[in-house]
Amino acid sequence: MSAAVPSVLFDNHGRPLEYLRLAVTDRCNLRCFYCMPEEGIQYLPKQELLTYEEMERLVAIMAGLGVRKVRLTGGEPFVRRDLVPFMSRLSAISGIEELTLTTNGVLTAPHVPELARMGVKAVNLSLDTLDRARFASITRRDELPRVLDTFYALLAAGIRVKINAVVMDGQNTQDLLPLAELTRDLPVDVRFIEEMPFNGGSHAATLPWNHTRIREHLELNLGTLTPVATRPGDTASHYTVAGHQGRLGIIAAYSRTFCGTCNRIRLTAEGGLKTCLYDQGVLDIRALLRGGASDADIVAALTSAFRHRAANGFEAERQRPLHQLSFESMSTIGG
Repeated sequence: MSAAVPSVLFDNHGRPLEYLRLAVTDRCNLRCFYCMPEEGIQYLPKQELLTYEEMERLVAIMAGLGVRKVRLTGGEPFVRRDLVPFMSRLSAISGIEELTLTTNGVLTAPHVPELARMGVKAVNLSLDTLDRARFASITRRDELPRVLDTFYALLAAGIRVKINAVVMDGQNTQDLLPLAELTRDLPVDVRFIEEMPFNGGSHAATLPWNHTRIREHLELNLGTLTPVATRPGDTASHYTVAGHQGRLGIIAAYSRTFCGTCNRIRLTAEGGLKTCLYDQGVLDIRALLRGGASDADIVAALTSAFRHRAANGFEAERQRPLHQLSFESMSTIGG
């Protein structure tokens, strides 16, 4: 008799794997310079992307291995047709307790009522500035009004908003305080993210604004940031500010201070499994699916990958050939 599948699967470092970041597309309707070149990247042919049916099968298998939370990413999720019906089917999979997404907000506003009816409790909104000219410069698209429409529509629907802002020296550091001020009167989380080198080769990432400097800058201008207790697996260090309804967060994405409790895995739009943001991909799940693998075969392959996981992002980076991180785009990695 085979052993029962554990309700929670642990990696070789004792970390539970409970959270799947699922990229539904590598396509995006913005051209953020820190993510890809102005001309964009060479997108995968559609037949190389996982179908919704393939993704549903994988989520069901992973739910049986202990995955409880699924976040849809891209690219931009809403550039893929029929996303909301797909989300509805995912939410019905036994074992999935939380379904959410990360979006740039350009196409999202019309779908907010459906997200609320589906029970989506929180959405991550990528927004690096509240200044329209700088937004157009960073994203190479003049779409800030539509993003703000999404922001206010989410709040009106009772969906908690987490704003993700990448902090870039010489580009948007003057926007940290205006973004942070949103938390004064609104129940939002504003999270500042260290810049990472996943930019499709469009520029060299530097880190004069690391998590320490970001916090010092915020405290100098807003007053004391009081730490909030974090849960295992949290990427952000969260803080409250006296008199503010919302919270501030800082994500040390390049410094990688949170790897010790990482409970996340990534699935790219083409079916590549990444057990760390910084690895090169550890398993071709699409090949298994289209090669006739049974669910048991896929469980065995996933289990093996999870039990040979890098201890942290630095180890994963060292294992990459030539360390060519800058030649990948976050759009292809999956948010």
